[in-house]
Amino acid sequence: MNNDKGGLKRRMKSFKYAFTGIYELIKSEPNARIHLIATIAAVAAGFFLQISNAEWCVILIVIGLVWAAEAFNTVVEKLFDHFFTEYHETARVAKDVAAGAVLVCALVALACGVIIFLPKLISVIGSH
Repeated sequence: MNNDKGGLKRRMKSFKYAFTGIYELIKSEPNARIHLIATIAAVAAGFFLQISNAEWCVILIVIGLVWAAEAFNTVVEKLFDHFFTEYHETARVAKDVAAGAVLVCALVALACGVIIFLPKLISVIGSH
């Protein structure tokens, strides 16, 4: 049996670094703050409208997808900005494609939110 306490410490540090990365993403990227507001709104709506377990899975998956895409987009932007101090067409294309990936994920998340939440909101509004 491996009693590697150093390994556990490394794992704990890796979680610390990951949470620091999330904090840096939110701190430095205005779009991440928009995603944070949308995340809070979607989770609050899910509780308020009492969505099913399957609906929660969809909402959580698309939230994670948007956050991951935003994080990868930020990495692409930061790396290209660091290595290409002057305009470079390849850097522009890479950054635009990464931003487009975030947009695709956000639109899919929006569509899932509308499909899940709109009928429930209409039902709640109609019953009052």
